[in-house]
This record gives sequence, structure tokens and C-alpha cells, in this order.
Amino acid sequence: MKYPKAIMRYCPKCQKHTLQKVSIYKPGKRRASAIGERRHAEDKKGYGGQKFPKLAKPAKVTKKVTRMLTCPDCKKKFNTYGIRIKKFELVAA
Repeated sequence: MKYPKAIMRYCPKCQKHTLQKVSIYKPGKRRASAIGERRHAEDKKGYGGQKFPKLAKPAKVTKKVTRMLTCPDCKKKFNTYGIRIKKFELVAA
């Protein structure tokens, strides 16, 4: 799917329509000090192996792509709902 790099959209913070920049949301690095990560590491330690079974064949073929829109005036970022798609491409339009 080809999607424009900038779209005209309403900004609820500015309360007006602005030409917002589109980017793809990428999750940051996971923190090893987070309580969930520490619990998972504790369960994996020693004999017994993986906490959850590693899937040999995943059920889903595609990943969900979340678009992130940035308002140029107030610099506020908005996440849109994820769309399940094989190929997502940002094009200048």
C-alpha cells in the first residue's frame, strides 16, 4: 500500500486542520529492568526452558502497521489504529 508522507488532518490540540507528517511507529528497546522482563527471565532460568512455547508456524502472516502523525504547529504526535498489511510504503504525493 502506498501512503502519502504528509496528509491534511484535523489537530485536536490546535483545533484546526494542518498538513501532518506521517511516519511508521516503531517500538523502542525493551528495558531489562522492567518487572515483566525480570519475571520472564526468572521463569526461563535453570531447567524447564522457555516460559511459553515458541511457535513453529505463526498464525498470522502479516504485521500490523501503526501510522504516527505529527502536527507541525504544536509538535503533538497522534497514533492511528494499526492496519494489517504486507507492504506499507510512504510516498511523496
